Amino acid sequence: MSDWLRGSYDDAALAFGGGVVRYGELTRSVGATMLPSGEGPVGCPAGADPVALVTTLLAALERGRPVLVGGTQAEADRIADRLPAGTELAVLTSGSSGPSGTPRVVARTNASWLASAAPLAAITGLDARDRIAVTGPLHVSMHLYAALHALWLGASVGDEFAGATAMHATPTRLSRALDDPACPPAAVVAGAAMSSSLRSRAAERGIRITEYYGAAELSFVLAGRGGELAPFPGVEVDLRPAGAGDELWARSPYLAIGVVGGGMLRRDAVGFATVGDLAERMATDSVRVLGRGDAAITTAGVTVLAEQVEACIAALPGVSAAAVLGEPHELLGERVLAVVELADGVELDHVVTAARSALSPVELPRRWFVRAVPRTASGKVARGMLRDELAAGTLGDVYPAPFERSAS
Repeated sequence: MSDWLRGSYDDAALAFGGGVVRYGELTRSVGATMLPSGEGPVGCPAGADPVALVTTLLAALERGRPVLVGGTQAEADRIADRLPAGTELAVLTSGSSGPSGTPRVVARTNASWLASAAPLAAITGLDARDRIAVTGPLHVSMHLYAALHALWLGASVGDEFAGATAMHATPTRLSRALDDPACPPAAVVAGAAMSSSLRSRAAERGIRITEYYGAAELSFVLAGRGGELAPFPGVEVDLRPAGAGDELWARSPYLAIGVVGGGMLRRDAVGFATVGDLAERMATDSVRVLGRGDAAITTAGVTVLAEQVEACIAALPGVSAAAVLGEPHELLGERVLAVVELADGVELDHVVTAARSALSPVELPRRWFVRAVPRTASGKVARGMLRDELAAGTLGDVYPAPFERSAS
């Protein structure tokens, strides 16, 4: 049996689309799965049936074939010669900050994910008795790992809240789930920093939250509760000065082997790696992640972290989602702009007024756009898409704040 399949033979393993596959059935299916001929990587395309994706992935791993999650067989064939030696799991992703249409493949060993299974179980308190809901497609690394971890626990995993005891979600997905009466009583949250207001909403519902920070390239780095994140078991963390602040570097058995097609991963000579996220060490010795360094905006000589401003704007009444970007400006170097998705009936004037009270003058966006905020498959703000639209002039109608006329 696969290292990931640890449930009892007759217990439910996968519950997607209203059907249930038990561990015994899944084990037999893995053994009977026909893979493409040859020894090269096996494609598991985005949009594939979740049960078929998991079955194919486990079959490939058991037979020593690399598997490309999120890519077709044709794409797997094309990158076969570019995968680092030792690749077993390769996840195709566009990322949240790369230019649109520029896929990258994060390559890792199967052991690098298996190594984190027991520590995550200990931190979350999840075990074989749980019924776990994933809230995104399984070709996204965060959700794929959540499904595999549930199987490692011997638990069941599916796509429905009804009967679920825990879920894995981004903060955006958790915010929506809190309005659902069937919201599970426990949540494992990652993909972006949680706001204090979202944390409070979850507490009011009695939802037990475990937060973690990680990246497809780094896997788990920090974890904790109540916003207090400490190094994940087995991870060494180092904060190193960089242009926009202190960069977060990590060394652990969970790191990816490499990235095909670009990306933010950088390594040093002693085994530490970073994707450019900025962080600061708090008085409690916890670590607070501030956001991606490439999302930093330098305006009037001051560094503004886009993700912090986004979180503040998104917490304002009537704002469903927010994205913050910097755009070139002759006098300021860059100026801050915001893309906001508003609830029905909410006027932007009221949001801008509230933002003036919540943000410092240098953080306050000087241009505003009202439209849906695009997201990657993993639920993160699709900055690359927004930058492309900004450059093309297709973001939509602009709202200049009253002070913009004199500031520009």
